[in-house]
Amino acid sequence: MNTGRISSAAGGGLGDVETKQESQRDVQTIDRIDVTRIMQAIPHRYPFLLIDRMDDITLGKEATGVKNVSVNEPFFPGHFPGRPVMPGVLIVEAMAQTAATLVVLTLGEAFEGKLVYFMTIEGAKFRRPVEPGDQLRIHVVKERHRSNVWKFRGEAKVDGVVVAEATFSAMIMG
Repeated sequence: MNTGRISSAAGGGLGDVETKQESQRDVQTIDRIDVTRIMQAIPHRYPFLLIDRMDDITLGKEATGVKNVSVNEPFFPGHFPGRPVMPGVLIVEAMAQTAATLVVLTLGEAFEGKLVYFMTIEGAKFRRPVEPGDQLRIHVVKERHRSNVWKFRGEAKVDGVVVAEATFSAMIMG
């Protein structure tokens, strides 16, 4: 099982990790986590778990979620018959799930499985349809964090082309 490799400039007590010096600051990175680790972090499950793995995670800062879009997705038969398109709101939800997993990884084990609720979605733009066979790469960057409220900017790409973007905030319940 691929649970990720964590690197820390400061080192210390992170379990099965590989430590390396990246800078003088305490920056912790995880190369990749799989869906099993995502499900430990957030309570979402099929059919509403919308990310398959995460790559290039910098705790407290940014991460990239990956969604392999299959023709077997449960929303395709109704959206749209004969021309399957992933609903834009689910792309934004995939951004939120990527951000929520990043938040839980940042805050630690005590926050695993906690609910994270949307508070705002701003500036959502959908550039092109996402179809079966596409791989969504969802990059989220923390804009700010105060108490249990986190604000992120998300951008989803297929083959390096932006297909959706949004700024959103959420509250982790705890």
